[in-house]
Amino acid sequence: MRPPTTPRERSTPEPAPEPAPEPPPDRAASPVVPGGSATTSTDRTPPSAEPSSPAPEPVTDLSDLPPAWTWRRARAAWPALVLLLALALWAYAVRQTDVSRLDDFGLVTALHPSFWAGLAMLTAGFWLTVRDPERSRVWPAAYVLGLLVMERATQAVLYPTPLYAWAWKHDGVVEHLLTAGELQGADQVGDMAVYDQWPGFFAAQAALVRLLGVDSAAMYMAWWPLVSSLMLLLPLLLIYRTFTEDRRLIWTAVWLFYVANWVGQDYFSPQSVAFALHLGVLAVVLRRYGRAGGAGDRRGQALWTAAIAVMAVTAVISHQLTPAMLAATLLVLCLLRRYRDWVPLVTVVSIFLAWCLTAALPFLSAALPEMLRSVGDVGANVSTGYGTTPTGTGAVATSWAARLLSGSVLLLGAAGVWRQRVLRHRALPLLLIAVAPLPMLVANSYGSEMIFRVLMFMLPGVAFFAAAALLPKVRTLAGEAREQETVRAAAPRRRALVVGGPLVALLALTLAFVPSYSGKDRINYFPPEEVELVQRVFDEATEGSLVVAANRNYPLAYASYGSVDHYWFLEDDRRHVDAIVEDPAATLARDMRGVERPGRAYFLFTQGQVANSEMNGQLDGAQLERIRKSVAGSPRFRLVAENSAGSVYQLRQEGGAAR
Repeated sequence: MRPPTTPRERSTPEPAPEPAPEPPPDRAASPVVPGGSATTSTDRTPPSAEPSSPAPEPVTDLSDLPPAWTWRRARAAWPALVLLLALALWAYAVRQTDVSRLDDFGLVTALHPSFWAGLAMLTAGFWLTVRDPERSRVWPAAYVLGLLVMERATQAVLYPTPLYAWAWKHDGVVEHLLTAGELQGADQVGDMAVYDQWPGFFAAQAALVRLLGVDSAAMYMAWWPLVSSLMLLLPLLLIYRTFTEDRRLIWTAVWLFYVANWVGQDYFSPQSVAFALHLGVLAVVLRRYGRAGGAGDRRGQALWTAAIAVMAVTAVISHQLTPAMLAATLLVLCLLRRYRDWVPLVTVVSIFLAWCLTAALPFLSAALPEMLRSVGDVGANVSTGYGTTPTGTGAVATSWAARLLSGSVLLLGAAGVWRQRVLRHRALPLLLIAVAPLPMLVANSYGSEMIFRVLMFMLPGVAFFAAAALLPKVRTLAGEAREQETVRAAAPRRRALVVGGPLVALLALTLAFVPSYSGKDRINYFPPEEVELVQRVFDEATEGSLVVAANRNYPLAYASYGSVDHYWFLEDDRRHVDAIVEDPAATLARDMRGVERPGRAYFLFTQGQVANSEMNGQLDGAQLERIRKSVAGSPRFRLVAENSAGSVYQLRQEGGAAR
């Protein structure tokens, strides 16, 4: 024990200890504190000294930092990365694709390979996303929108002019309505009567042209396939959500619907809008007229009946076939006890009959005998006929691609009905919707297009069951989670078949859409030179003029149809076509000589007519070129205009008539 110090001793400072010699730099070592980390002598602070500010603790282990990119973050971000990469490949393909020289395979061989890579990547990303139960519901919708962009916007971006002669025809009707202020009356029933008696779509488009302040509907109709396809999305979702809450089934059905809808009725046409209205009425009926006790709530039903009436009126005054398809579908649904409310059916049929017996009566009176003769003639109603038979390697290949696509989806739909027993009962209305259009094959040929329209109206139901065939068995909504656990716990080989097999099928169907939808773009695309050439004809043609061409496959074919007549000689009987081929200039001059002054007679020859004639089994290119050379070398005709897309000749006039 140390004795206590005196005051003197406490006031006398102790001598400072001598500093320890620093070790050599290469042998400096830091004493190790047990249980701690190594420190140097400069890190130690005398016990009696208080640091003025806390020194930052040195970081010596980088593993303590949070990782910049974790597996969880990567797993959450991959759907966005795949989607963006697929769209980037599509954008690159669009920039690298040249459509100036299309062959008989249309856009299929013209597309840059990166397009196919992007479409395949989009399909794989969608399938893996939609099957992931932990994934957000937003991603399937984003992938479907990406599909619509790649499917329906590619042509609008690639081609400088709108596709399809029929779209240009509808633009001519809108233009006539804008310039004349009215369509033809009942006393002028002719080739355009079917449009004059159902003017709803054209009146709406004329108002839209005025509202947008554009020159014509041709300014935006190239984008109409994308717009009309988007119009179908909401009613499809409402219909499918009526029967299931399984997002896998809903979004896969939507994907298959768009992939299998290759028939081309999404272009600028009354059918595109009427079909969306058709699905809208079905969505209301299935969701609001099929619930227990729903029919008893008359106040609520009155509002929905009014909505059905508005959609039905819009469809009835715009299109001839869609209201009949809608009435047949509603009649079939009424056979079920769950939907035995006759108000929607009576509403649609009443509006349909009222229009047919008033505004559309002139056309129906003239067409009714032929319509009655076609009833029951299934062979004639589904046959293609002369001038609509695919000819050539490209046309035949794309035709078979479309048939295989439709056949595969129909087979998948049948497999889904067989595999998913619960859906056969729960989604029986969708099965009836799929079969309801079939009797129309017996009723009429609809210009050799009835089989395609029937397929389109069947698709909402068929796509639902086809999607069910690609998915694991769905028993109940509650059992879905148990099923997911079963799939995860399955053997690797079986799990690969469950996931990989349907993905391969979905990928094949998605890729087959491109040749089915765009394989005939050689027929449907009109370069700017062809548009300019035809426009010159109608700029010069006076009232009472006649335009003669091989067929109607050229732009602006119905421009000024109120004052300029048309004649397409390949639509005559075959004997007259043979006479034209044998002596073109003399035969055509005789056909055109009835035009009186101030009218003029023109012979129009374009590359669109050649493509249509060759690929649809009419005259080949050599025969058409022989006709053109005969007209060009005849003194009866004079050359009016010519460019890389074709030529125009006018029949010389003598006296008061063109000869």
